[in-house]
This record gives sequence, structure tokens and C-alpha cells, in this order.
Amino acid sequence: MTLEQARETEDSISHGRFQRSLLGWFDRHKRDLPWRRDRDPYRVWLSEIMLQQTRVAAVTNHYERFLQRFPSVERLAAAREASVLAAWSGLGYYRRARMLHAAAKKIVKEHGGKFPGSVEGLRALPGIGRYTAAAIASIAFGQLVAVVDGNVERVLQRVHGKKIAGEALWRAAGELLSQLRPGDFNQAVMELGATLCLPRQPRCLLCPVSDLCATRGELQGQIEARSQIKRHIHYTLACRNGSIFLVQRSKTVALMPGMWELPEASVNETAEEWLTVRHSITVTDYVVRVLRGTAPRYLNGRWVRKSRVTALPLTGLARKILRAAKII
Repeated sequence: MTLEQARETEDSISHGRFQRSLLGWFDRHKRDLPWRRDRDPYRVWLSEIMLQQTRVAAVTNHYERFLQRFPSVERLAAAREASVLAAWSGLGYYRRARMLHAAAKKIVKEHGGKFPGSVEGLRALPGIGRYTAAAIASIAFGQLVAVVDGNVERVLQRVHGKKIAGEALWRAAGELLSQLRPGDFNQAVMELGATLCLPRQPRCLLCPVSDLCATRGELQGQIEARSQIKRHIHYTLACRNGSIFLVQRSKTVALMPGMWELPEASVNETAEEWLTVRHSITVTDYVVRVLRGTAPRYLNGRWVRKSRVTALPLTGLARKILRAAKII
């Protein structure tokens, strides 16, 4: 046996040990998440779109409620966009909901309500990129394709003991992929990164593959997290006769077009401060002061009955304020 053949054999053994150890750990310790209870492509797709840029804890309840309202891709495709946005309200990044709706329509119209089973077919749908297509293809259809997200990237870099990026990262993920259980393996690597191989304080003593990891912790020269920007903003909460005053964002703006929110207030308005909430969007932390006042005369808005507020597509911040005020 040549040195190269010996190295290939050793790599194969290491990959096999890695797969067995990780999958065994995943089978015993995986979180009980609602989208893991079956491999229905509609449910897998919905969960993957919701989980983009959103924490698992924030998605769980929204996922269940969304499924109750739209239990199938046909029901989602037939819905009005405003209804989809209202059901999505609170998850943020509303372009995802619009793309979800557009993809549902395409699946029903062009594929008879059946999801494409290949990565290529999935990537042709609105809102589905390389990672999402690989996740759906492997989890729902058992396709032999690896995924790469932030958690997978961190795990692979630590396991290999070096920075890996771009196509090299996708190749490294593919080389480790279990041929027998690709969907479970992809979920297991992501689960490892989300629960044990953490960005700041990795829990190496609990890691099922720590003996196969080159670093067992932080890589040297890890990029520091961006510091958060602090901002103060003010909104008016005007109530009368069981209704509240809301305004609709322009449908031409880039951020949350067509969504409903409270009117922003000027800092020099002499209104009573009702409550304060905190809200974060990417790297900005907002201190939001809510003033009790009258509807601004200079804004075109709408009085909405409190019982009907949740039927509107509210911004996440508006929903948070109205919950804090015990209106919804």
C-alpha cells in the first residue's frame, strides 16, 4: 500500500467514525422540533425559509400557527398576499414571506402541487438558494447533497483546524456527508453547531466528535462580532372607541413594504410616555419609547378595531408594542 493509499484509507476510517459518532449523538439528543416529525417537503421547506436569519425559539410557535392557517402548498398558493404577511408577522425579513407565496404559486401552477425533488428544480423556485435547496433535497428526498450554513462552517473549520471558505467549504461538507442518511447527517452537523460547537464557548467536553477535532475550541484569529449600534425612536399609540390608529408603509420602500405599524412620533411631542420596549434588527439595538397621544393629523392612516388588528400584516416592532400594551 502506497502512502497516498494509506492516507485515503485513514481518511475513510475517520470519516466513518465521524459519521457514526455524530449520528448516534443526534439520534439520542436532537431537539424535538415540530418540523422534524415527518419529511413532508412542504413542512421542511416552510421550516427552512422561516429559520433563515431567525432563531429556532422564535420560529417554533410561528411555524405551528402558519401551518394551521395554510396546511398545504395549495392553500398557501390560493391565499391573498396580505393574509400570508399577517400570518408571517413577527418573524421579520418579510421578503421571505413574499417569496414563499410566489414559490407556492409556481409549485401549484407548474408542478401540480408537487415539490421538485432535485437541487436544480428546487433552486428554480423563488426564494430558494443553494443552502435551502440542499437542505430540502437531502431531508425530504434523501438526496446525497451536503449543506453549508453558519453552524456547519464553524464545525468544519474547527474539525479541520483551519479557515475554509467558498467552494472548498462545500467540498469539505460533501466529503464528510453520510451516504446512508444524508438528511439526518446534515441536520446533525447543524445541531452540533447550534447546541455544542458554539461561537464563543464551545462545549467540547460534551461533543461526540471531539477526539476527531483538530482545534477543540476556538480557531486563532476568529473574527470579532460587530458591535451593536444604539438608537432611540418614538412611536404614538392612539386609541379611541376600541380602535387603534395604524399607518401602512409604502409599497415602494425596500424594507417591509405594505406592512402596518404605529405612526412614528417626533421627539419633541408633548405626549405622555406609555411604555418602553427594546427591539433589535441585525446590528442595531433600538430603545423604543411609546407615547400615548392622538392620531397625527399629517398622516394618512386608518383606525382599526382591536379585534381586527392581528388580521393585518403588522411589522414585528408594531406587534411587540401592541403585545406590551396588552392590546393583542
